[in-house]
Amino acid sequence: MERVKDNYINGCLIGLLLPFVGFVGFYQWKFSLFSVQEFLSLLVQQKSILSSMISVSLLINGALLTLFFQREKDKIAKGIFFTTCIYALVALACKWLL
Repeated sequence: MERVKDNYINGCLIGLLLPFVGFVGFYQWKFSLFSVQEFLSLLVQQKSILSSMISVSLLINGALLTLFFQREKDKIAKGIFFTTCIYALVALACKWLL
């Protein structure tokens, strides 16, 4: 991780991509008995699963946010924080509006 250049764009990219790793991990952890197509239709039917999935995925961003702040890569950490806030707003919107 020392090779990652300390800038906001890298932080935003990391912050946008890592929750997808969390999505896949959540699917494998809780819903691996379902096919991907069945799982996606279940997400459409039960919006609470989607907000839970986003919330669990944000834990990865939180862990990396802490790691980059400790390594004094503040610009990357701020980019991750920005995207985490956007994902959190999406999670709240899914929970309250859908």
